[in-house]
Amino acid sequence: MPTWRLRDFHDDDLDRAIQIWDQDRPADDAHPVFPVSEVMSAARTGEPAVVAVVGEEIVGMAVASTQGERAWITLVALASNWRNRGIGSALIAELERRLRGRGVRRIGALLAPGATGTTALENSGYHARTGLAFYEKVEHLGSADAGLLAELGGRVQPPGLWDALAGMVREKAAIERRVVLPLAEPALAERYGVSPPKAVILFGPPGTGKTSFAKAVASRLDWPFVELFPSRLAAGDAGGLAASLRDAFADLADLETVVLFVDEVEEIAGVRSGLAADPGHGVTNELLKLIPGFRDHDDRLLICATNSVRSLDPAFLRPGRFDYVIPVGPPDPVAREAIWRRYLGAAAGTVELPRLVDASEMFTPADIEFAARKGSHAAFEREVTHRRGTPAGTDDYLAAIADVRPTLTDRALADFEEDISHHARL
Repeated sequence: MPTWRLRDFHDDDLDRAIQIWDQDRPADDAHPVFPVSEVMSAARTGEPAVVAVVGEEIVGMAVASTQGERAWITLVALASNWRNRGIGSALIAELERRLRGRGVRRIGALLAPGATGTTALENSGYHARTGLAFYEKVEHLGSADAGLLAELGGRVQPPGLWDALAGMVREKAAIERRVVLPLAEPALAERYGVSPPKAVILFGPPGTGKTSFAKAVASRLDWPFVELFPSRLAAGDAGGLAASLRDAFADLADLETVVLFVDEVEEIAGVRSGLAADPGHGVTNELLKLIPGFRDHDDRLLICATNSVRSLDPAFLRPGRFDYVIPVGPPDPVAREAIWRRYLGAAAGTVELPRLVDASEMFTPADIEFAARKGSHAAFEREVTHRRGTPAGTDDYLAAIADVRPTLTDRALADFEEDISHHARL
């Protein structure tokens, strides 16, 4: 029988060590206490790390991390055909020898029940402590992620965007129930058999706040936000656009958590003609292939927005790719009042809000924001000219409303109601 021996970990052992770690961990260990990247980084920067080899082949590895007089065993992994031969106990004994040389007096280990290493630890004199609760808070953006996020043009959204969303009560409630809460409360969702969403579509007329909702979801979850712009991905031909899309998704795979937002997704997922010469055919196919891979990872959410859900390819809308298809419609009177209050600020207490709400019936939130700015600026220019101390009033904002062409039309609203009946999935 071949004999094994112990030696120091070398940098060129990395690939085989990761392979053993990946094969050795339990299938349900989706979030190990010590991630492999953290363990291997420690091993490569001088923390105690030892491997067991047969000839030149690595068959086991153990790594520890020191903190003064305390150390943690962060990894004990063995190749499946070399277990129960005393290698695990020998690896631990060698780690202990090295740790004693560093002045370590207390050595701990955190392992899943039945994981490789539990028997070796017990045989080496370690005792399991019961009655303890392990608490952890994961900051979603490390320094490496921050650099990658900057390269992707993304950012962490400021806190409070969710609470700052004015009006749109129905849409906000639907998105919170279906999207935000299962992701914000994953343990509770799992207990009740609720699968957190991985991909959703927001659809509705232009300017109704789909982008604002996507950013607010990222803010509420405290996840990085990255927006892909189909027009910027274009590289001259369909093959180039498909390749750019594939590269963008590959870059995103390096982020631990992300809300990926694609606005006007109909540009890259429109109805295919069925003709091989159709320039959009390959792009839509590529996106359809990328979505399942994106869904395989936890703590990631794809939000696609479209002004015309009926123009999306039917395969794109099929259940299994998107968990929910959520309408984001024009604001009702209550929502319009809330939006006016937000953009008027202190002036909201002095103007006749009901008149502004009625006059802006066909306005989207973006239209109301523009009219509020326009009315305030008109009052500002008047004051610069006459210096009478007259604040912006109802007439200023009514004049601004009359001068703004509303985004919504009767036809757009009729199409939206029809799309709700045919495509909404809540």
